[in-house]
Amino acid sequence: MFNLISILIGLVTLVSGLIAFVPLLGWMNWLVIPIGIVGAAVGAMSSSSNAGRNLNLVLIVIFGLRLMLGGGIF
Repeated sequence: MFNLISILIGLVTLVSGLIAFVPLLGWMNWLVIPIGIVGAAVGAMSSSSNAGRNLNLVLIVIFGLRLMLGGGIF
């Protein structure tokens, strides 16, 4: 059950993150990354499957890199 919730949170993160790729909307990454962290935490609670956790971790890395390239971090 937690894995399914984590995947749904990951899909919300993905859609929000794709919107944040639009120029001048990069500030949304500051909102998207914490949502992904919550999804990864929920996914870590499920011991049977790691798909939701892994999805959220990949999204955190991708959107974190986008934030770094846009000058939002460092």
